[in-house]
Amino acid sequence: MEWDWSAVSDFMPHFWDGLLVTLQILALGSVISFALGLVWALLMRTPTRWVRWPVGVVTEFIRNTPLLVQLFFLFYVLPEWGVQASALTTGVFAIGLHYSTYTMQVYRAGIEAVPVGQWEAATALNLPVHRTWIAVILPQAVRRVVPALGNYVIAMLKDTPMLMAITVLEMLGEAQLFARENFQFTEPLTVIGLAFIVLSYVASLFLRALERRLAH
Repeated sequence: MEWDWSAVSDFMPHFWDGLLVTLQILALGSVISFALGLVWALLMRTPTRWVRWPVGVVTEFIRNTPLLVQLFFLFYVLPEWGVQASALTTGVFAIGLHYSTYTMQVYRAGIEAVPVGQWEAATALNLPVHRTWIAVILPQAVRRVVPALGNYVIAMLKDTPMLMAITVLEMLGEAQLFARENFQFTEPLTVIGLAFIVLSYVASLFLRALERRLAH
């Protein structure tokens, strides 16, 4: 089979549409996973067992069930209970929720890595608990874990094609739709594969640069 450049040209408008959706999923999903992951991590450090135990059960359940199962549950089951959202909104929330259970562990490691002396100094200065967290602990913890959080952004990027299962037309969805309509699979799927490689490589370069900057 010969490579057909005209098929690539015809596919490119669909590719840009899919790329935009992919980047939307990645950006919004990252915000949800980072914010919710921090909430999980802070709740797991509360002295109240009746808070820690439910949070631990929920996060373990989410982390140990496949993202695809969660997508199907949120998109097909919740509407039966009166909770309904668009496919894109459901997909963004699902991927953010799923990865928040991983970023929680990253935050936990960062918080535990803050030297005990920092806690003691805050206590000696008689800082309120919320002030200790906001001004002393979290800035140091987050600085330590930014590169690890970035790795999960790359992982989320690679998982965005799963949203095709609930009819979200991201890059791979657009490629498959174009291929089925035009009976040309090689060109669109090759373009998508190269796009994921380029996006992942650019993201990894950014993470390395950010890690070097934070190290100084």
